[in-house]
Amino acid sequence: MGLFRAASPEGLRDAPLTYAEVGATGSPDMPAGYLHGEWTEVVGTGREVFERVAAAVFDWTPQRSVGLRVRATGSPAEVGTVVVLTAGLPRPGYDIPCRVVWAQTTGDERGFAYGTLPGHPESGEERFTVRLTGDGDVVVTIRVFSRLATPAARAVPPVSRFVQGLATRRYLSSLRRAATAEAIRSTRSSGTGRP
Repeated sequence: MGLFRAASPEGLRDAPLTYAEVGATGSPDMPAGYLHGEWTEVVGTGREVFERVAAAVFDWTPQRSVGLRVRATGSPAEVGTVVVLTAGLPRPGYDIPCRVVWAQTTGDERGFAYGTLPGHPESGEERFTVRLTGDGDVVVTIRVFSRLATPAARAVPPVSRFVQGLATRRYLSSLRRAATAEAIRSTRSSGTGRP
């Protein structure tokens, strides 16, 4: 994996996860020995917004929003889906392989979590959830636990952590845009918004 290589999602179907605490992003206390992160934001209100944001999560919108190319064996709605996210140019890009380890596609809380596979610069898990509260708020939560796994990532830990934080902020921004996209389209089509 990594620089100048093109990892095949199909070729990674049987690859082992690079961490033992599978599903722990769904636990109140994430595992020791990792850096933890949790970001929660209300992105809108109402069932329509909830459905739009959930659809964006299951369409890899957050990952695409940071410029990652997505190659996957299926949907993030299916446990076992392998995804290879590629950063950089097509050939000299860096492959970031993961497998979906949890998915919830129905009810008022939906989302998925994926865990790292060999070649990922980190070891750990990331979870994206969208929840519709009883008050009608649409709440997005991203939870992650990780530690640096490759020599390249460990060589420049502040850069690796900065990139991860930047990506998470852009993930949230993409879901805010998904929440307001239909409202913006409706306003523009009714002639009351700016062209």
